[in-house]
Amino acid sequence: MPVTFEELLARDGRLIYKTKGVSMEPMLRQNRDLVVIGVPEGRLNKYDVALYRRGKDYVLHRVIGVRDGFYLIRGDNTYALERVPDAAVIGVLTDFVRKGRQYSALDAAYMRYVRAWCFLYPVRKTYIRLRRLAGALARRLGLKRRRKTA
Repeated sequence: MPVTFEELLARDGRLIYKTKGVSMEPMLRQNRDLVVIGVPEGRLNKYDVALYRRGKDYVLHRVIGVRDGFYLIRGDNTYALERVPDAAVIGVLTDFVRKGRQYSALDAAYMRYVRAWCFLYPVRKTYIRLRRLAGALARRLGLKRRRKTA
């Protein structure tokens, strides 16, 4: 029977794996970057990256808000907030490795990046909405063809 992330964290105190999915891009790139997950020491803070369970899946997303008994969490490349109970959080990002270089989640340069990325969220969300609207309008006016799906 496969070992769960919870079991690995309990046994080793940390977990190292390659990311899957695009929800944390551009910070973490799918199948390229390694993440180091540690056991949380108390509650997480705003801007921490939490590893949590959603049903049978494990998800790695950023804490946007801390509330009594739950967190507001969103991927860096997503636009929907998720309400995650404290009990679902099993780990927290401590480091990540990109192109052979290790970065700490406590590093000042990393924290500047995180704050800027989160601050620009409304601009990014508006841009995406306008781009989708422009594409829909172009298709309606016959200026752009619809993509064929397989």
